[in-house]
Amino acid sequence: MALIQNPNIKHVPFLRNRTPEQTLFLPHTLSLPTCNQNSKRLVITNSSSSNSSLLSPVILTAPVASSPPPPVYRAPKSPCSCGAVTVPLSRVWREIQGCNNWKDLIEPLNPLLQQEITRYGNLVSTCYKAFDLNPNSKRYLNCKYGKQTLLKETEIDQPEDYQVTKYIYATPDINISPIQNETNRRARWVGYVAVSSDDSVKRIGRRDIVVTFRGTVTNPEWLANFMSSLTPARFHPHNPRLDVKVESGFLSLYTSDESESKFGLESCREQLLSEISRLVNKYKGEEMSITLAGHSMGSSLAQLLAYDISELGLNQRIGERDIPVTVFSFAGPRVGNLEFKKRCEELGVKVLRITNVNDPVTKLPGVLFNENFRVLLYELPWSCSCYAHVGVELTLDFFDVQNISCVHDLQTYIDLLNQRRMNSRSADSDSDEDEESDNFALEFLKRNGEKVMFLKGQRMMHWINVVDLLFSVSNHVSYCNIF
Repeated sequence: MALIQNPNIKHVPFLRNRTPEQTLFLPHTLSLPTCNQNSKRLVITNSSSSNSSLLSPVILTAPVASSPPPPVYRAPKSPCSCGAVTVPLSRVWREIQGCNNWKDLIEPLNPLLQQEITRYGNLVSTCYKAFDLNPNSKRYLNCKYGKQTLLKETEIDQPEDYQVTKYIYATPDINISPIQNETNRRARWVGYVAVSSDDSVKRIGRRDIVVTFRGTVTNPEWLANFMSSLTPARFHPHNPRLDVKVESGFLSLYTSDESESKFGLESCREQLLSEISRLVNKYKGEEMSITLAGHSMGSSLAQLLAYDISELGLNQRIGERDIPVTVFSFAGPRVGNLEFKKRCEELGVKVLRITNVNDPVTKLPGVLFNENFRVLLYELPWSCSCYAHVGVELTLDFFDVQNISCVHDLQTYIDLLNQRRMNSRSADSDSDEDEESDNFALEFLKRNGEKVMFLKGQRMMHWINVVDLLFSVSNHVSYCNIF
């Protein structure tokens, strides 16, 4: 039996013997504490190519500025040029959005792509910062702030770049107990829709419609994550495509509504499709992109929405180019089967998955039987029932034995990407600087270890609580599939 690696995954390798011209360092990565002599560092190799593009890789010899306005990328000098070429985001935004599946942008990580990933990650983090978990609050399970002040109150960089147009709510179709039925069925805030401002359009080159989703927080949402049976999506009314299947728990969150209530909300799906359709019509004639970003469970909802938009053709315009649909997935699990993956690729849905190799969530569902499973190079008859990741993977590697939850923490993902430094090192000082960098990474994770998902005292549910929850409701979830 042979396991063949998925060719779509672009994994960042560990290298120990390297030269300054060959490596691009992410020093904020924790070395394993068990053996100081075998410390591991996240290194991205520089892949040389004879055909250079506007976004071909380059090794910088100075630290990257934290927030250059507007973001630009300095391409390498060609033999015939006398200076570096500056490429603004407005010229290459389609490449950054994945029109070429991020070819030559991952290894090494392109600085402009890095800035965009960080920007969308920060937009997702606002969902955690603004989510009200105080049961005594009038805004319990809702956003603390109004649409006009959300980005400013959560202290995001350049809040004027986007205008929030709609809040999105999801209704879990799961009952933990009959007594708590009304509370569990209550719709809760999961994200928002925003559109880039006129000033931002000039810098990024198009009108960007953004939808962000937070990850799992409440108990019913945890249960939805473990409903791992595959169910046909049936998004297209005239062509249901029964072979395209997705996880039933995510589908339930996406499609359930408060129909039992007289004044109940529409489903998450109906809210999103109506708002996106409105914005596409409002800005017709402009260059446009649809960007969906989410963390954990939120990345699953983002992928379902991306597939839904493309399957229904909401991104298609008569006589014009289709609007690109891109997903930036942070620590996301698998969403559907192999047919779901193939259909997303046929529709042109672009997915960039930012993952941590030590994060167990990114390996679920389908721990054993997934897109990587082959026997003697042949597909198995039941392989269509296996879960499969969609898109291209950008892999990080970090772990803190004193704070295990950091492996799935969105803020840690963002900080490690955002505080990346590229260094040019000499062979003589390599080992000394390695040790200094490893110590810096250790201190970084120690400082940020307590910032898990929520600020100002809000904390992510501990794993032990999840285990207790599963035991208490095991009789109510009879069709969990561990594979």
